[in-house]
Amino acid sequence: MEVKVRREEFVPFVAMAIMEACTIALTIMAKTALTGGMSPFVFVVYTNAFGSVLLLPFSFFFHKNERNEESIFSWPLLVRVFFLGFTGIFLFQNLAFVGLSFSSPIVVCAMVLLMPSFSFLLSVILGRSKLDWRNTSSRAKVMGTIISISGAFVEELYKGPFIRPASSSSPTRFLKSIPRLFVYYNIPDNWFLGCIFLAAAVFSVSLFNVVQTGTVKKYPHVMKVASFYSIVGTIQCLMFSLFMERDLTAWKIQPNFDLFLIIATVIKRKNISTKSLCYMSLGHVIRTSVHVKCTQMKGPYYVPLFKPFGIFWATLFGTSFFVNSLHYGSVLGAAIGGVGYYTVSWGQFKETEEKQNPKEERKPIKTIHHHEENEYKVPLLINQEESPV
Repeated sequence: MEVKVRREEFVPFVAMAIMEACTIALTIMAKTALTGGMSPFVFVVYTNAFGSVLLLPFSFFFHKNERNEESIFSWPLLVRVFFLGFTGIFLFQNLAFVGLSFSSPIVVCAMVLLMPSFSFLLSVILGRSKLDWRNTSSRAKVMGTIISISGAFVEELYKGPFIRPASSSSPTRFLKSIPRLFVYYNIPDNWFLGCIFLAAAVFSVSLFNVVQTGTVKKYPHVMKVASFYSIVGTIQCLMFSLFMERDLTAWKIQPNFDLFLIIATVIKRKNISTKSLCYMSLGHVIRTSVHVKCTQMKGPYYVPLFKPFGIFWATLFGTSFFVNSLHYGSVLGAAIGGVGYYTVSWGQFKETEEKQNPKEERKPIKTIHHHEENEYKVPLLINQEESPV
């Protein structure tokens, strides 16, 4: 019995930690390909095109025994699918990969941690959440948002010295004598611009949340929704990329590291988050299986807790293998963002707990409206952002 209990505690932790490590490793490989000359726009088109080809037939097979009263080809749903593709594929991925090409993987980790804060701000602006300073949850979410945004500013404005500067006596000196597969340590000049692009990418996911929450209420066949908006987003990316990349040689993919990265991204890509519609696609089988199993074993709040682990892995990989790759300011900003992330997440957990146990709350100012109740009955499928790969 004791061995079984330890296994249930140990296995989910190790699995989630490995998943975050794989995500960071894939992000570093993407950074390598982009710095090596691969167009981020071409990369987005190829990965989404391959993913859409796999997902479309699988979505119909997945829902073959289900019937829905409303057709997905109705105008209201088509408009929603268009905006899902625009915000979740076109805006998010193009901004994210361009931002990655201008910055580094640890900046991706830091900006991803803004996701709960952006979602909270949008819910307040749209009237889906009410601020009540008498509630601990509201205060926690406000404070967490301030801390997260402060961490993002530190990430953008302060680099600081290298954690592991190159030196003639460096044990990694031998790397200079062999072809460097990874150029992650090359820090670009457009650091600030990269941070802005990544923050905008995360904000686009928050907009995606707003559209997709209502979409799955009207059309619960989530796999079909995911496949159609993936196709729409791919078409949007293709049109934009043809305008941005007019050199046909940029579209030629040789059977080398770039092709491997595209395939790996399709197999194990997390387009947006731990609970996204995309996350249910065939291309995310490995990660989805791990996350679903961990959620079943440990509950819905277990998986999001590991998102800041990306900071640890990015720091470990950067200091262990790549000199001149990591600044103290980057780690500091990401750490501050992690504190804000956990604070906002705790506030969300506390708010859900208060909704389930209203007798323990103080007297509310107003009765909860119907649309606010639905927000908890149908949780956001996207509330924790990931790295772009």
